[in-house]
Amino acid sequence: MVKIALEPEWEAVFEANSYGFRRPRGCHDAIAAIFASVSQKPKWVLDADIAKCFDRISHNALLQKLNNTTPIRKKIREWLRAGVMDKQDYLPTREGTPQGGVISPLLANMALHGMEMEVRKVVPNNAVKQRELGVVRYADDFVIMHKDREVIEAAKEIVNKWLKGIGLELKPEKTRMAHTLEGKEPGLDFLGFNVRQYKVGKSRSGKTGKGFKTLIKPSTKSIKAHKEKLKTVVDNHKAAPQAALISKLNPIIRGWCNYHRTVVSKEIFGKLDRYLWEITWKWASGRHPNKTDAWITKKYWKAEGGRQWNFMDNKGAKLLLHSETEIVRHVKVKGTASPMDGNLVYWSKRLRKSPVISTRVLKLMNRQKGKCTHCGMLFKDGDKWEVDHILPKSLGGKDWYTNLQLLHDYCHHEKSRTDGSKGSRTRKRDRKAEEPDEVKVSRPVLKTSRAGDSLA
Repeated sequence: MVKIALEPEWEAVFEANSYGFRRPRGCHDAIAAIFASVSQKPKWVLDADIAKCFDRISHNALLQKLNNTTPIRKKIREWLRAGVMDKQDYLPTREGTPQGGVISPLLANMALHGMEMEVRKVVPNNAVKQRELGVVRYADDFVIMHKDREVIEAAKEIVNKWLKGIGLELKPEKTRMAHTLEGKEPGLDFLGFNVRQYKVGKSRSGKTGKGFKTLIKPSTKSIKAHKEKLKTVVDNHKAAPQAALISKLNPIIRGWCNYHRTVVSKEIFGKLDRYLWEITWKWASGRHPNKTDAWITKKYWKAEGGRQWNFMDNKGAKLLLHSETEIVRHVKVKGTASPMDGNLVYWSKRLRKSPVISTRVLKLMNRQKGKCTHCGMLFKDGDKWEVDHILPKSLGGKDWYTNLQLLHDYCHHEKSRTDGSKGSRTRKRDRKAEEPDEVKVSRPVLKTSRAGDSLA
């Protein structure tokens, strides 16, 4: 209830370039904002992380930002200072926000609110100079971008001084300054993506002839983590049936590809398919060391849809390929737009283009123009939905798109009580999820402020 009361108030003033833990903003909006800032001109970047952000936020600084003396402020103060029980020991909490608490992301966003406005003081307060300075924050990670190194160094000092006022500091080992085009290691890694510029001939750099191209790709660290996860699953299922292995691998492949499908990933998807073939071949040949390659191929790989090598069983369970994922560019959220602003049509349209929602749900959502066919209300980010069979399968309904519709979970429950369905219904939810390897989903994030969005 406290979160419901506070969130609309703070959403109205949060900084425009803060994206972490602000539904429906997310990682792809942060990456799009970085691209918008550096795509036209090489820049210096400060890629920084705040040390133990949510463990060290000053209680007094946070409570002062609440700016009221209502029972809400009193309740939050009690939560912050409630302490922690570790077995039989009581540990007082003199700083930080409750980890894992429902309201913790909002409190952390409130504490960090104002950092972007403070950084922007490093350049003159006019539209041109402000546009040259880019600031993007996702939770306790942030990036500052400008063409002059001196400005970046000055911004770093300003951030350090500002953070001390709320009991925080930068983490030196995760704070890096680099150039997007020049240097030994140009570019930056942020939220599982690598952003950098590549020198090209002027005839290959578009109409502007800049002599470089800005490309965003999955980061090396993210690719390595994905490979390790795939290999671990294969190694843990050496004796499992082929269908069981496929059922474990497919969600991992689908989730990783959906997260990275908005950038320049096609070549990397192809390389990952090659790696996937290598580990599945090793899995198959290890099960039958005395069989020929032809026998193994015939047993575990089938021809389908013009492709000769499909890892699938006789019942049709088929391993997904990374390269089958369509590249879909992400459109950044408007700078000051908020789900609290009442513009439901705008947010519904954005939801229907989300790169991290399953293809089946997106098809149904677009066919229904973003509305639940039972209650007629628009789907919003944060809603729980389920795919329903218009004619229940227990009554002969088929699993065809023409017999499917997307409903709110509560609408689905109500419809199932009266449509003659037999037995308990399966609650299958298609919800969007961000890449767990890179996104700090356990940490609270701040929301952005009204100060102009130079990247919008």
